[in-house]
Amino acid sequence: MSSDSSTPVASTLEPDISVVIPCYNEEAILWGAVVDLHQGMLGLGRPFEIIISENGSKDDTRAIADKLSRAYPQVRAIHSDEPNYGKALRRAIEAAHGKFVICEEIDLCDLDFHKRALAILDDDRADMVVGSKAHPDAKDERPMTRRAATMVINGLLRVMLGFRGTDTHGLKAFRRDKLAYTVGKCVVDRDLFASELVIRAQRYQVRVTEIPIRIHEKRPPSIHLFKRVPNVLKGLGKLFMVIRIKNR
Repeated sequence: MSSDSSTPVASTLEPDISVVIPCYNEEAILWGAVVDLHQGMLGLGRPFEIIISENGSKDDTRAIADKLSRAYPQVRAIHSDEPNYGKALRRAIEAAHGKFVICEEIDLCDLDFHKRALAILDDDRADMVVGSKAHPDAKDERPMTRRAATMVINGLLRVMLGFRGTDTHGLKAFRRDKLAYTVGKCVVDRDLFASELVIRAQRYQVRVTEIPIRIHEKRPPSIHLFKRVPNVLKGLGKLFMVIRIKNR
């Protein structure tokens, strides 16, 4: 069962930019990260909204998200009872009102990526911009185990699903109208929703480009890396059947 405690955006302008952030057990960093992000977005001089998509947190993340939505008119908080990154991200994308959607991570909130990606989208050079931590010019400062896991999953996505690129998971920006159909066609959730979104975008001839990012996480992952493996493998099997075998 899910509940939605969204707070309306108190503005006379529709947002130009929607920043969507799945959050699970982030009480330690949520307030400071969103306040800093909000301040940075104000500096862009464009109407925006920040959607915190809390999902099944066991700590005070839900309460903090609601407090932020009351404190800042551009912040909305939506909730679901199931800890599920992919569903939380999808719900936030579907709830977005902006012309452009930026998929963020609460431990990153990379305004430099926002500016570079929006410049590409504004100039109509792409419909989706992927912030790649595996790009040759990227600076990935995560632990070696995390970097190795990214290499393995990206290799599997190339071999099993025909992925063309260096990264799928993490920061993304896109034109909402150009990706609405693609979002609706996605069949997996959890960790692989973000990957399926990029792979399907490529298959549907959406103009996708990558830019390098610097990644330095503010805290360890909220879900242990190895606990994700069964769901990732299950999702890969489902995607292989749907995309490569059934060609859907």
